Amino acid sequence: MRASLGATLRAQLDRKAIRYSLVSAVAVAVSQLVLFICNGVLDWAPVPSNLTAVAIGSIPSYALNRAWVWGKRGRNDVWREVVPFWAFAFVGLAFSTLLVYFAAQWSDAVLVVNGANLAAFGVLWVAKYFFLDALLFGSVPADDSELVTP
Repeated sequence: MRASLGATLRAQLDRKAIRYSLVSAVAVAVSQLVLFICNGVLDWAPVPSNLTAVAIGSIPSYALNRAWVWGKRGRNDVWREVVPFWAFAFVGLAFSTLLVYFAAQWSDAVLVVNGANLAAFGVLWVAKYFFLDALLFGSVPADDSELVTP
């Protein structure tokens, strides 16, 4: 019984970590595409481009993390879920904007700006997982049947 419970818990955590990784990949792809378009195609300055990219990339990140990774359904709790999620997103925004600013001082190449944004969010990625799991969306569902699929 004890070994079975441990194996089940590990499997759930592994699935959750994989889902979180996939959601992160979607959010990064959206953010990087928006950043590239704003900075490289529309020729916006790097910092406003980064602000726009992070804001837009946070939308699918919140929705997919809440529903698919942590299996939350129903109404969003503004004070318990939405505000803390966006607060954490703004920490990432501030950090990535700082790195983008310094990267743009070093080089105005679009790929350097995108790389600075990516590096900032890479640093925060693990901390965000624990923040979402421990403080925001809670425990692992008992089985996959409780999870919402996109």
